[in-house]
Amino acid sequence: MFQPLLEAGLRQTMQRLVRPMLSNAVPLKLQRQLIRQVYRTSVPPRSARFSQDDLGNVPVLRTVATPEPSGTILYLHGGGFILGSASTHRGITGHLAKLSGCEVITPEYRLAPEHPFPAGLDDAESVYLALINQGLAAGCIALAGDSAGGGLALALSMRLRDHQQPLPSSITCLSPWTDLSQTHLYQPECEPVLHASWTAKAAKQYAAGAPLTDPLISPLYGDLSALPPLLIQVGSQEILLNDATRLADIAKRDCVETQLEIYNNLWHVFQVHTGQLARATQAMTVVANHVRRHLAD
Repeated sequence: MFQPLLEAGLRQTMQRLVRPMLSNAVPLKLQRQLIRQVYRTSVPPRSARFSQDDLGNVPVLRTVATPEPSGTILYLHGGGFILGSASTHRGITGHLAKLSGCEVITPEYRLAPEHPFPAGLDDAESVYLALINQGLAAGCIALAGDSAGGGLALALSMRLRDHQQPLPSSITCLSPWTDLSQTHLYQPECEPVLHASWTAKAAKQYAAGAPLTDPLISPLYGDLSALPPLLIQVGSQEILLNDATRLADIAKRDCVETQLEIYNNLWHVFQVHTGQLARATQAMTVVANHVRRHLAD
């Protein structure tokens, strides 16, 4: 009985608190400040430990929740490429570290409009290659990300493949934003988080004149061949539902091992409620199992 009430309460909180601030009527500087406060409700587990570091000249947040991590997850945070940070996503990365037994590394990649494409992608690549150059085997690294970070994880994998760099062991995309042209946005009866007008403006700020259909901006327009096994999770109550289902179709077309999970009546990146909402915790457990299953021994 408690979980349905909690789910309803969280949905109302997203609708009444988060969605209004993700509006073009709110100045971006204020949006960034407000989102930092909202993410305080996404609480990491008590076992999670956080430390600052620098990899490839990019600041990162390291997260561990076990004495001897068994692998590394490079996690790319969401926020429409214009807000969010490693700090805002400590709830997600903390629970992911605990459930997977891995160290989670979250880059503070540069944000638009101050630093448009390809700045964020360049930073993600720098961190990944720094790990490789330190002697970490690619098979011991998993990629994951939510929303814009999910799309960025795909773009990074495509760039690594095209540059003949070693690929990570797996990719996980939570509510991924994969088509910034927004030509096939889903229209749910209830969308507790996102406005299409807000994501459209964020897309333009990130692309800064580059084609929105550039595969490194919108991975749906690229060739996904030879990418690592892919897990996609998405809620049915979000405008990015079609981004996820189309991604699964294209990945399967390109012979990528793909698992798509649609969570009915849940919203954009509902996994931020891991540790509180049972279905979010179950979803994150699936992510952890996906990561562990594909890590090199």
